[in-house]
Amino acid sequence: MSDYTVDAAERRRYARFLSVVRGEAIRQGMSASVVDAALAVTPAPNAKVLKADRHQPEFTLTWAQYKERVLTDKKILDGQSAVAQRKSLFSQVSSLYKVSTGAIAGIWGLESAYGKKTGTYHVIDALATLAFDGRRSSFFRAELFKALQILNQGDITPSAMLGSYAGAMGQPQFMPSAYQRYAVSFPEGGRRNIWTNEADVFASVANYLAKCHWRYGEPWGEAVHTPETLAQSETGRTIVRPSSYWVSKGVTPVLGGSFARPDLPGAIVRPDGPGGEAFIVYANFNVIRRYNPSDFYALAVGLLGDAIA
Repeated sequence: MSDYTVDAAERRRYARFLSVVRGEAIRQGMSASVVDAALAVTPAPNAKVLKADRHQPEFTLTWAQYKERVLTDKKILDGQSAVAQRKSLFSQVSSLYKVSTGAIAGIWGLESAYGKKTGTYHVIDALATLAFDGRRSSFFRAELFKALQILNQGDITPSAMLGSYAGAMGQPQFMPSAYQRYAVSFPEGGRRNIWTNEADVFASVANYLAKCHWRYGEPWGEAVHTPETLAQSETGRTIVRPSSYWVSKGVTPVLGGSFARPDLPGAIVRPDGPGGEAFIVYANFNVIRRYNPSDFYALAVGLLGDAIA
């Protein structure tokens, strides 16, 4: 495919591609009128989607740089205000799903700036473009059909199904497959609206974490001091030891005293190596990583959640 230009031949190939998608969707039992309405928003490959997909930043941030960008004073203050205004709703969702308010709010803040930034791309348009493009076509083709299934269920209209250039939807930034598996309505019984219904947003994030085995009442982790004599090879989320072991190695909580939960085994995460920030992390840290498999992301969710909730 040329550099984001769409000529007549490309349009014809895309039209044939959409025709195949339409036929397969209808054979799967989807309504022809729903499928036609959905595919009507994507008459040609979206050049903006292709450009965003091919020009993702390749630079690598340190944890200190990432934290400075993501955990700003404004992000924390905005979060404290947003959570305080919705205290009752967060409490209800947290109690029902047995997931901490901090984890739900931290993900909400990182994914959409507390609902303010949810993406402006039509999801069907984005997914169809990426499925046609060929770079990761099988993945995006599967997500495209799941998105069509969601529309067929009547949860949302094609014009309101907005998200990122890669098809991540709504305030929690669920891919269609995640939506199908984890999205819920709160209270139960309604349409699942992760775009504008905050109750559904919070409940869907909580359900995601609960289904990934969140341990209610346990922390995700806490900041610690580590001696430089602690080898980097002894750190990492998979090297889990009793807290007594880390004490014997000279690891101490930044806040002083004993660990928040000395009864829990934990691992030491020191993302920037000796001299950088360090954390003892518990089972719930790995649950957050199920949402986004990045140590930086999980640390940021945990720290933001602690600060705002």
